[in-house]
Amino acid sequence: MEVVAEHSGLTEIALVALAAMGCGIFMERLRQPAIVGYILAGVLLGPSALALVRDRAQIDSLAELGVLLLLYVVGMELSLRSFKRIWKLAVITTMVQIGASTSIMLICMQVFGWSLGLAILLGFVVALSSTAVAIKVLADIGELRTRTGTVTVGVLIAQDLAVVPMMLIVSTLGAVHGTGDGAGEAGGFTFEAGLRIVGSIALLAGLIWHLSRGVKVNLPFAAIIAGHEDLKPLTALAFCFAAASISGLLGLSAAYGAFIAGLVVGSSRQRHVMIEAAKPIQSILMMVFFLSIGLLLDLTFIWENLWTVVTLFLVVVVFKTILNVGTLRSLGQSWHHAFLAGVMLTQIGEFSFLLSQIGIDSGLISYDDSRIVVAVTVLSLALSPLFVLTARRLQSIALESRESASEILRTIYAPEAELVVETLGEARSTTSRTIRILIYRVRLFMREWRKRKAAKKEKSSSSVKEDNDA
Repeated sequence: MEVVAEHSGLTEIALVALAAMGCGIFMERLRQPAIVGYILAGVLLGPSALALVRDRAQIDSLAELGVLLLLYVVGMELSLRSFKRIWKLAVITTMVQIGASTSIMLICMQVFGWSLGLAILLGFVVALSSTAVAIKVLADIGELRTRTGTVTVGVLIAQDLAVVPMMLIVSTLGAVHGTGDGAGEAGGFTFEAGLRIVGSIALLAGLIWHLSRGVKVNLPFAAIIAGHEDLKPLTALAFCFAAASISGLLGLSAAYGAFIAGLVVGSSRQRHVMIEAAKPIQSILMMVFFLSIGLLLDLTFIWENLWTVVTLFLVVVVFKTILNVGTLRSLGQSWHHAFLAGVMLTQIGEFSFLLSQIGIDSGLISYDDSRIVVAVTVLSLALSPLFVLTARRLQSIALESRESASEILRTIYAPEAELVVETLGEARSTTSRTIRILIYRVRLFMREWRKRKAAKKEKSSSSVKEDNDA
């Protein structure tokens, strides 16, 4: 029985890897982020579809390691010196996003009857954008190195930095307000909890200020591991997990420690070596993380709560677009840059999954609440490239002053329409050619059949005549 159980676990891991690779390639072919493919693979393997993965324990453990490595690599890849040149615009925009998003979610709390904990967490979630999706779309449309790309990446960096205080606030609120259905209801916010949050934010701010001055550090054991390729991945993981463990022992989030370690390693002379060593492992574990999100996606639950999910999605799309564009425009950006950068920041980011999981673990939100967060986030990530495409063409329409609905639709979706027409035309011509060839072959067959029949009849007549003569 143990051997059967072991093989069952290995089979599930093999299915996970194959499904993730297939769905990731499929989404990349559609010019969608691979992470959407990983989530799709989770949906296909989960209880909502084929139900091939039953034991989530191994996947959840690997997914948690993936979260730590995500924050670790994000910290390493942050360009603090570049961020320093645009930090005022990025920080103010991010603060406005967080404040406005939390306020609108508190209003929704009164409409939908949510708990305070869910409203605060949703405010944080809505404020964040997806770094992976935004950078991919910017690269695809050739805007990554322009002013629009610089503004967008600067705001994304500020949001990534804001994730750490958000995690601490969510976990602290959950600890203060207890667990279960009562999470998020009114309660006292202790002085110790507030001091822990303020101290951790001050440490993060001080470290960023110090490292942004261009200070380069040498990592421990750098000279020893320099000539040993096998030790480099292990060393990269050791720095991440050691900092995460220390942070956890101090009563802070393990993810906070991983992010701090990433900032330090990213400002070291061994930065490129550590990134190259950690990136492949992080990619695999992040695949597992997003696939585990897909396993959580309950299509039946989404259908039963379709009104809430669609309403939240529309609020996110409309509200965030107006908020982002208005904020960037008021901070002195041109209409073109403000509009395109604002649209790029419209989708919800992958860190929302992390905040949702922390909310469940700390008891701030319930499991059903987290399913709403997951559903809205997945929908946002999946439709983000299409929304950016439509918005960008709408901007060109505004510049060309088109007015009629037919002209607007023609301009927005003209390339796609031409592609469909060409495809249908090719299919129609191919079908016509195939039918003509088929008719020609049928005619040949009938002609040959008539010839054989006539020859057979003639041969039969000749045989009869010979018999009569005999």
